[in-house]
Amino acid sequence: MSGVVIDASILVKLYVNEVGSLEAEQAVTDADLILAPDLLLAETANILWKYVCRDELSTADANRILSDILQMPLRLTASSDLVEPALKIAIETNRTVYDSLYVALAIQAASFLITADERLTNALAATPYNGHVRHVGGAQS
Repeated sequence: MSGVVIDASILVKLYVNEVGSLEAEQAVTDADLILAPDLLLAETANILWKYVCRDELSTADANRILSDILQMPLRLTASSDLVEPALKIAIETNRTVYDSLYVALAIQAASFLITADERLTNALAATPYNGHVRHVGGAQS
């Protein structure tokens, strides 16, 4: 396997033990290169914030996880470089531009997006974008 695109639903599973964490870890471990739009960091921090608000993570743990994530060898692409194709994908599939940024990057990189977002995976199943998305078990927080 070469480069793969990951979204926040996968990135969080690498640090928070939940359904699909082992599958997410295996998918990322097999990748030579981990790609994502720069939106990934804000979305991941937002998920960590939700865990803290629900008392499922301490503030210290959330900060430690974010610090570890910032040290990962991620190749981030500026959202501004992806927003035009993402808007096209969003309009065609009735998905958010946020989700479509990841799909646009997967297409640009001739790769695929690994996600735990079942709604996104299902929404793209009958579209030309299906080949650029792979689902890993579990739902996004």
